[in-house]
Amino acid sequence: MHRLKHDLLLAAGWLFYLSLLMAIALMLPKTIFDPESKYFILLLGVVGIWRYTMGATHFVRGMLFLYVVYPCLRRKVRKLGTAADPSHVFLMVTSFRIEALTTAQVYSSVIREAIACGYPTTVVCSLVEMADELLVKSLWARLNPPDRVKLDFVRIAGTGKRDGLAYGFRAISRHLPDENAVVAVIDGDTVLEEGLVRKTVPWFKLFDNVGGLTTNEFCVVRGSYIMSEWHKLRFAQRHLNMCSMALSKRVLTMTGRMSMFRASVVTNPEFIADVENDSLHHWRLGHFKFLTGDDKSSWFSLMRLGYDTFYVPDAAVSTVEHPPEKSFIKASRKLMFRWYGNNLRQNSRAMALGVRRLGLFTSVVLVDQRVSMWACLLGLTLAIIASIKFSPVYFLVYLLWVGITRLILTFLLLCSGHTIGPAYPVLLYYNQVAGAIMKIYVFFRLDKQAWTRQPIVLKRDLASFQQWFNTWSSRTMTFSAVSIFVAVLTLVV
Repeated sequence: MHRLKHDLLLAAGWLFYLSLLMAIALMLPKTIFDPESKYFILLLGVVGIWRYTMGATHFVRGMLFLYVVYPCLRRKVRKLGTAADPSHVFLMVTSFRIEALTTAQVYSSVIREAIACGYPTTVVCSLVEMADELLVKSLWARLNPPDRVKLDFVRIAGTGKRDGLAYGFRAISRHLPDENAVVAVIDGDTVLEEGLVRKTVPWFKLFDNVGGLTTNEFCVVRGSYIMSEWHKLRFAQRHLNMCSMALSKRVLTMTGRMSMFRASVVTNPEFIADVENDSLHHWRLGHFKFLTGDDKSSWFSLMRLGYDTFYVPDAAVSTVEHPPEKSFIKASRKLMFRWYGNNLRQNSRAMALGVRRLGLFTSVVLVDQRVSMWACLLGLTLAIIASIKFSPVYFLVYLLWVGITRLILTFLLLCSGHTIGPAYPVLLYYNQVAGAIMKIYVFFRLDKQAWTRQPIVLKRDLASFQQWFNTWSSRTMTFSAVSIFVAVLTLVV
């Protein structure tokens, strides 16, 4: 009964969306659909050639990896048999201020996976609160692991995830793991799906130079319907992009939710220092440490140390998402501020590694991260200017184009193996516009950082003049950049 009700609601949602597109189409003059009409050029979306080309390239590369390259590689892995077994597996979990139910789900899945994988395993718990330690001990006693599975606690101060990771890495170093040992770094809200360890560890034997890999993600959202759909959409897009980058062994982030590394990597003092004390010297904002973005720091460290990165699409985790605000707009804005800030802080220094180290396609993708913040607003800005200067028909044409293209993009996401919903086309466009605005805002304020779940913000203790200069120079540069962007497009129109 519940399933039938769900299917009826989905059908009603799709019907409403298609009816809305039909209504917009009926409002337009017939000349809009005439190939000889000058409006037809706008309908084809010439202004979006760069963005659609990048999107199409990612899609083709992702499908090639997912359905052609990866199955061939998986067969090679299976032929390795027990030769690909690690000498030891470390499952390290970092937890801080996560509700008890989620913590219990996470550690239960980790302990069960440690038992089921069959390898000598140590569960490393990087914890702040005694309540979490007592909870883990009770789960351990109930699940009763065999002797080959050990438990190691690392108690830390609640000063941030980076410190928790660094202390955990040093605790693993004290175990003196050999070159065949692997380490899974798991966030405190990430539930491991069955068989994850056995699906991931053999890749380190097949690829000698892969230093880290990450996996597919699904989510359970403790929030509204629209917030749930927004997260699911992001994970579907993430899956396609990860597959595309894995084709070059250049996955652009070692996802903090669950990534796996060679033990020789996480015990390397340089890698530990990169994660714990990563920082950036900015020509205007000065020198500042990274508070968030440990997944980007670990990726950059792997690139700098000469390693490759990989993605295992048939191994998955399920994350429990707790939105930082009840309002979708406020919650998504906070999350975008953190995510895009992390991306942009590592962008310029990653590009400095050069094409020789990163490869041509990865370098182009990093350039696109900067271009897209303006390109994503190009069509909307042109449509608004044209509708004010000439006719509102231009804006209706733009809405129809957006509605049709986002509908096509939504159905393409089915190829990723993730589900889709009628809210996806609207959310795709919301991500485009709101995401671009947030990227522009963050780009000129790279030193502003805060966690969304914990009340931790970056404190720099700057002199009053430096604080004033940073604030007003950021505002001035944002205003100037946006003004130039709008002025140029106005001249074009």
